[in-house]
Amino acid sequence: MKRAMDLVREAEEHIVTLSLEEVSAAMSDDYTVIVDIRDVRELWREGKVPGAVHSPRGMNEFWIDTESPYHKPMYAPENRGKRFILYCGGAWRSALEAKMFKEMGIENVAHMAGGFSAWKEAGLPVERVEQKPPK
Repeated sequence: MKRAMDLVREAEEHIVTLSLEEVSAAMSDDYTVIVDIRDVRELWREGKVPGAVHSPRGMNEFWIDTESPYHKPMYAPENRGKRFILYCGGAWRSALEAKMFKEMGIENVAHMAGGFSAWKEAGLPVERVEQKPPK
């Protein structure tokens, strides 16, 4: 049986990991999309990287698949020339997710070393996320 960290290590062999500095520099790049894959409650509690879009880990396979009723235009084939930089809390979920993005045809994907915990610890900017009442 594989352990969770075995899967993370295997994923890291197939993906690109960017430093906090590289992600920070990419924030102003129009061809880069910074993607927060954490649960929405983590965003409400801790905030996010400024300008990051929320794309929760539990939905991405369906949002990427163009034949899914849940497909999101952000992941449409015409947008796949963009670079997607994923992050989570500690860079474990984002490693697994980056590998899955590649498997689903989004080749220009990377994840952020250390995750949001490292981002905050480095004193980098954080954008608050307000909790919105359900519709």
